[in-house]
Amino acid sequence: MFDTLRAQAAEPLTVVRPGRVDYLVAWDWQRDLAERRARDEVGDVVLLLEHPAVYTLGRRADEANIVLDAAERQRRGIAVHRIDRGGDVTYHGPGQLVGYPILRLSGPRVVDHVRALEEVNLRLAAAHGIVGERVSGYSGVWVGNRKVTAVGVHVTAGRVTTHGWATNVRTDLDDFTGIVPCGITDRGVTSFEDLGVDLSLDAAIDDTMAALAEVYGVDVRTATPADVGLTLPGTPPGTPDAPAAVPTVPSAR
Repeated sequence: MFDTLRAQAAEPLTVVRPGRVDYLVAWDWQRDLAERRARDEVGDVVLLLEHPAVYTLGRRADEANIVLDAAERQRRGIAVHRIDRGGDVTYHGPGQLVGYPILRLSGPRVVDHVRALEEVNLRLAAAHGIVGERVSGYSGVWVGNRKVTAVGVHVTAGRVTTHGWATNVRTDLDDFTGIVPCGITDRGVTSFEDLGVDLSLDAAIDDTMAALAEVYGVDVRTATPADVGLTLPGTPPGTPDAPAAVPTVPSAR
């Protein structure tokens, strides 16, 4: 369906699934990969991970949409960062599957990239009996008037994407009460667990890889952070960070 969206459409997608990663570390990873992707030093990479609790504000986000004061955020252990994606304020935390595609796009329409990310998550939801939908005027995947997947992206001058989506799998929805999610006052949020689906994050990542293969029409292979030149803080370059398991999810061509 979106098999011509990427500049190197026939090349496999590489997925890195490093577990729980600090938000600022993952942001540094994205910027590093995007710079190297623009120079063709690395292919298209998708990071699939989760974060410790954090609120992030997009470029034009209204800080008034963070409801919790600093003292309460500190008590709950929720960090706050302003970043360069589109959109308003959102929450990331344990039990939430976050996807960061570092892709070089073939065309100028960023909306096509957003629709592809929505499609991946519509298929993930459908695989578990959840009927998600797009809602006119809003990004993301919705179940009724509640959002299960938020989407917010950035595209560099070199047509390389960063940021991406966040799907609530087993997320503590109470942490969303500390913000006005995406600045939307008349709609809410939900999760797979809230909708009665018992799904582990690892299983959600497996199913997301399958959906990526279908939506982009390519093989999807896994790699460790070290395989794509990424290191965690305090890890000497070249230190193995995980067994180099490289299973491939074939496309549905």
